[in-house]
Amino acid sequence: MAVYAIGDLQGCLGPFERLLERVSFEPSRDRLWLVGDLVNRGPQSGACLRRVRDLGEAAVVVLGNHDLHLLATAAGFRSLRPKDTLKQVLDRADAAELLEWLACRPLIHHDPKLGWTLVHAGIPPAWNLETAQREARRVEHVLRDSAARRTFFEAMYGNTPDRWSDTLDGVDRLRYTVNAFTRMRFLQRNGALDFEESGPPEGAPARLSPWFGVPGRLTAGQPIVFGHWSALGYRHGRDWLSLDSGCVWGRRLTMARIDDAGPRDAPVWHEDCH
Repeated sequence: MAVYAIGDLQGCLGPFERLLERVSFEPSRDRLWLVGDLVNRGPQSGACLRRVRDLGEAAVVVLGNHDLHLLATAAGFRSLRPKDTLKQVLDRADAAELLEWLACRPLIHHDPKLGWTLVHAGIPPAWNLETAQREARRVEHVLRDSAARRTFFEAMYGNTPDRWSDTLDGVDRLRYTVNAFTRMRFLQRNGALDFEESGPPEGAPARLSPWFGVPGRLTAGQPIVFGHWSALGYRHGRDWLSLDSGCVWGRRLTMARIDDAGPRDAPVWHEDCH
């Protein structure tokens, strides 16, 4: 069995299919980890969501910020924006089924045998793996209840609180968790999440550090694969692997095989997006 991880699809079905063909992906044998953001801004959001859903247990998906945008839009708490392609999903005859399936995806997936962890944006440096899993479960419990998630979507958007404390409660705790798992790139020196800077680390102000580069990060040494950060692109460190190489922006879609390799030596395939 091979385990592959793939970057943000965002409705780019063609490159996705070509990558699966290149590695002769077999759902009965192989597994595919998807870093989230299956939908939005790309040309085939509805078809991408259906294709991944049809992979069944062969696909492991974590939620990204655009996936949450879709769910919030469907629930009436977010308006469609000019660049959105979410209507492709909402207008489908099977939209209700796809949305319910999406709402039941986790924020984090950890495979103790492989030693790898899958998230969309990252894990806050102040969290160890156990804390990350615990806080993810709090949000997942809300999202999997149709009434509770409607209430949460009404208050989900916002940049505060931007610093972690175990004393956070209620919607503030949930919002921090969602922002950390699905929006995080940089942290300030005081540990606050920064939502202004989205470029590559080498161009960021000195006051900011990428989440994976913060000294004392509690998940250091544990391989983490993530997406979300298209300006970072395909890169790797000792214990992290970034796979969002900007397919939806006309660059490429990236996939890595992670079952028999670490972040630095995982075999990688790229497919141009056109």
